[in-house]
Amino acid sequence: MQLPDFEAWAIFACVVEQRSFSGAAQALGISKATVSKAISRLEARLGTALFHRTSRRLTLTDSGRSLAEHAQRILAEGQAAEETALESARAPTGLVRVAAPMTFGIRHVAPAIADFMAAHPGIEVELALSDSRVDIVAEGIDIALRIADLPDSSLRARRLSAVTAHVVASPAYLARAGTPTHPAQLAEHACFSYTNLPNATWLFQGPGGETAAVRAAGPLMTNNGEAMLPALTAGLGIARLPDFIVDRELASGALVAILPEWRAPPVALHLLTPPSPRRPARVELLIDWLAERFRNVCEREGKHADSRITAP
Repeated sequence: MQLPDFEAWAIFACVVEQRSFSGAAQALGISKATVSKAISRLEARLGTALFHRTSRRLTLTDSGRSLAEHAQRILAEGQAAEETALESARAPTGLVRVAAPMTFGIRHVAPAIADFMAAHPGIEVELALSDSRVDIVAEGIDIALRIADLPDSSLRARRLSAVTAHVVASPAYLARAGTPTHPAQLAEHACFSYTNLPNATWLFQGPGGETAAVRAAGPLMTNNGEAMLPALTAGLGIARLPDFIVDRELASGALVAILPEWRAPPVALHLLTPPSPRRPARVELLIDWLAERFRNVCEREGKHADSRITAP
């Protein structure tokens, strides 16, 4: 039996992560020539090119893209096996890379990580905040928190909390433009749209199983929900946002919730990890910490929001 060229697979995974041969060589502490030979050796063995190489760019071929996840898994398995053996004799140390949405990350994830690092001083955390969807395998992310209705994928997912969205506006806007009583009436209003969604259509489920769909159109489009708050409180329009973004404004009365009997399709906060079944102890520790911290967190906030006064 011929064993796989594990070294070449691991170097390939590092080149994909670093996006260059020289970057991989520096990260691995080997020469660029050694990296190039390993990739050439793997390409010869597989009978296919893994990269398109020019003097200025290095990009994956179709074959390279399809094999990158396998390479990342091989590298992660090897690293995790070694780290598990080492960590059995000492407290976990090292880096954990975490990705989270911008506003939820600032308000919830960053404080949770600060508490975690205080409890585990040997562990470092790199926190990347973005409302764009991140390819956690290609980006080398250990843990991702994502708020969505997740499609089927090879990623490992743990559902932490239901997320409730509210249609909100300021009292001043509603006094001037009127309060919608049915989603169809939103077409007559200035509705802010969230550009990270595939389209600007708001779907609703109403009393008695009735459904409605409205295309949000208005003067503000942004890729971050919290960025809508100044325009909302200034009375410039209507938005649909989750509790963790609007909870403070709802509590203060700066915003009020409208159409309370009409709900958005259900979404949830999920914790995602790469498909590898073996993870370093430091990653497992942070997964358990975040899962406990955020279990039903949005549902708890939602109960407070439901008790607040809505527009008449």
